[in-house]
Amino acid sequence: MLAKETALVSLAYVLAFLVTYDLLTPLQDIFFPDFTSHASLLFLPHGIRVLSAWLLGWRSAITLTPGVFLVFFNVAGSGVFAPSRIIAILVAVIVPAATFHIFRLIKWDLSPQPDKKPCWPCIMMAGFVISVITSLLTNYAFGSASEDYIAYLIGDVFGLFFMMLILMFVFRFFRSRQQ
Repeated sequence: MLAKETALVSLAYVLAFLVTYDLLTPLQDIFFPDFTSHASLLFLPHGIRVLSAWLLGWRSAITLTPGVFLVFFNVAGSGVFAPSRIIAILVAVIVPAATFHIFRLIKWDLSPQPDKKPCWPCIMMAGFVISVITSLLTNYAFGSASEDYIAYLIGDVFGLFFMMLILMFVFRFFRSRQQ
């Protein structure tokens, strides 16, 4: 089961990254030519991180690792082993699950339950918190400019929102095909 989850989550992460950087980032460069940050203003992989942590809990750290590593390798090549990038990889795979775990500890359990509908605004709020923590830690590790902190936050929040929107339409499509 873990192998299937890992393949699915990592594939989704890599595909979300490819859509973000091969399709959305060139459009961002056209519409915002003066935006100098390397951050995407619509970072779909954040949606994969948040939703996998929500669904899988701590297992998401394992399921995300191959995809996150491949994405970092795609961007940095052998530079993926630089300390700042190793820290960023660890932040990307651990912070989402840790955040949902901390929420459970303080009695705000967002875990999927068969008898309970998901609280989508709550998951968005959790995604925002995850983004703040991830942005702070990752940009600190990279020694980024202050504008990058905000750009990462914007990209993560919009990425999560649009990933949830995309999945909503996909699930509606599959439900309509079953009827």
